[in-house]
Amino acid sequence: MEVEVLNMEGKKVSAVELPPAIFEAPISVDLMHQALVMQMANARLGTHETKVKSDVSGGGRKPWRQKGTGRARQGSTRSAQWKGGGKIHTPHMRSYNQAMPKKMRQAALRSALSVKAAESMIVVVDELKLNEPKTRLMAAALNTLVGGASALVLIPTLESYEGILRSTNNIPDAKVLNANYLNIRDLMVFDKVIMPIDALELIKANLG
Repeated sequence: MEVEVLNMEGKKVSAVELPPAIFEAPISVDLMHQALVMQMANARLGTHETKVKSDVSGGGRKPWRQKGTGRARQGSTRSAQWKGGGKIHTPHMRSYNQAMPKKMRQAALRSALSVKAAESMIVVVDELKLNEPKTRLMAAALNTLVGGASALVLIPTLESYEGILRSTNNIPDAKVLNANYLNIRDLMVFDKVIMPIDALELIKANLG
């Protein structure tokens, strides 16, 4: 699959061949779904906590004797049926982490990239460079490259593209991401993927 290489003005400067092993891989919806569920689950903190009967202070004394009062028997005022009592069947602190083999995660990324490529949602640029780190300039460049679509901008290193990152921070429909941290959620959330040639080479090395 050959795609055009554009400059920041949206003009074609050359063409590049996308490796078929990555951008024309078999598409597995189930695998992409599993990778997305894993990523979303691993992002959960799991710090929720509620108090059970033994955690609530007070209630050590039996409210009234077992028999002869005409009332229901009670053992503690901290039982769940009492106001201020402990809770039953409520969430407690735990880990939501899920595991997925590396080869399956990579296959899910190749599936997602193949979907983007099949829908012409991959935009390759010769280089990402602005005269100065200004949100206005980056917004104009994104509008030229992807129009009104949301964009995931992949960069090879943060050091060389710090100006691009600063210029994109305040743009709601765009995100700058190190190509080493490419993930299934960002590929699904954003409409188009913008990458310079050196970021493409990094993806080839990671997923090829």
